[in-house]
Amino acid sequence: MSSARVDYIAPWWTYWLHNFPHINLRFQPADNSFQPGDENYQQSLIFLGCVAAAGLGLNLLCLAVYLSCLCCCRKDEEEESKKPNSCCVTWSAVTAGLITCVAVGVGFYGNSETNDGVYQLTYSLYNANHTLGGVDSLVTGTMGNMKSSLHQHLARLDEIFATRGDYVQTLQFMQQMADNVIKQLLGLPDWEEAKVDLASIADQTANIEYYRWFSYLLLLILDLIICLLACLGLAKQSRWLLTTMMVFGVLTLVLSWTSLGADLATAVGTSDFCVSPDKYVMSQTKGIISADIVHYYIYCNQTLSNPFQQPLTIFQRSLTTMQIQIQGLLQFAVPLFPTAERDLLGIQHLLNSSEASLHQLTALLDCRGLNKDYLDAMVGVCYDGVEGVLYLCLFSILAASAFTVMLCAIPRAWRQIACRERDYDDIDEEDPFNPRARRIGSQNPNHTNMHSFCSYSSSMGSQNSLHPPAPAVSNAPMSDYM
Repeated sequence: MSSARVDYIAPWWTYWLHNFPHINLRFQPADNSFQPGDENYQQSLIFLGCVAAAGLGLNLLCLAVYLSCLCCCRKDEEEESKKPNSCCVTWSAVTAGLITCVAVGVGFYGNSETNDGVYQLTYSLYNANHTLGGVDSLVTGTMGNMKSSLHQHLARLDEIFATRGDYVQTLQFMQQMADNVIKQLLGLPDWEEAKVDLASIADQTANIEYYRWFSYLLLLILDLIICLLACLGLAKQSRWLLTTMMVFGVLTLVLSWTSLGADLATAVGTSDFCVSPDKYVMSQTKGIISADIVHYYIYCNQTLSNPFQQPLTIFQRSLTTMQIQIQGLLQFAVPLFPTAERDLLGIQHLLNSSEASLHQLTALLDCRGLNKDYLDAMVGVCYDGVEGVLYLCLFSILAASAFTVMLCAIPRAWRQIACRERDYDDIDEEDPFNPRARRIGSQNPNHTNMHSFCSYSSSMGSQNSLHPPAPAVSNAPMSDYM
């Protein structure tokens, strides 16, 4: 990645994504060059989202067929083997849980990588915007000093030196030099419009990235919670919890396929830009900045001449000439006109500050600063950004697979729980070894005492079996009889 900072080279995965078929909604091939304003190109990216939507429909159709077969093709309960079905459900739940954990890990990494790439892009845009703002500020400040402050000093000196024609000619020459400086500064490109564009792009990108990062964070947490609650429902055999998780599983399945379509379209579109970013930048700056200046900042090699070299050289020579003239006036005119010293020193201070501004302007207009920002932005978008989006696509595929397995396992587990409850209801409550009978007996002590008394009476009857039974039957109530 360090070599890419010297000379930008698009990574291999951007070429792989760039070679994806670009087909519009009329199923016609479209140009794969990055043209976000072209309708056919927009439709080619929407087509990728439609492919993900078709995958979602096919996935839901397969789930519907599976559930229909599970509901319609029932076997007799006596012929069912519960152990293999239980093992199948268990292994399905384990598989879905493992895939979900892997998907969440991949999603967190991809979300972080994408955020890092976009942050590097916005940081580079803000830095370039700061550079252009500095250039514009220096140019505006220098022109303001030359037009207002210098003009006022020269006007007062012209009144003071009115009796000396040679000094007046020197002042006129200095005014010509000042006009020449202003002319050279006006020849520099107006960076204000480009600066505003960079600032707005950086702000919009930062806002969109924040909501994208936060949305994916919520989706990752939602996937993890649904998986954990589904496993808890299987462990506790809670049918209402499994039913709720099945509904949320379908929702998460839809979100996974939706994010896959959005990420795939984003990855392909960004890769189309990363394969040839210079061409797009040149087209966007056409009419705002001349092509040779844009070419100078994009490539920034020693073979290219600095397009600002001539106006900056004339600026420097004009300042040097004016300083020489001011030194001469301070040396020869001040002894004759002491009142002119204040204005001459003011002009000298103005020229010194203009020279300092010239050095700063030369450093800011050098291609190395803006070219570094350009390369950093390309590395952030095309390396970290696209790589992170690819990991997010992998997360979406793994999450869709995990929740498909989970949605297949939950109805079978729900059916097993229902069968166990029916089998539990069929057990004889009079069976003393039945846990439910013991539980009922503990809740109804009278019923238990009656069984105990009858058992005791039967034992007593067995001991007195030689005695004849009572000849009469009492009509007293059961309580009196007992």
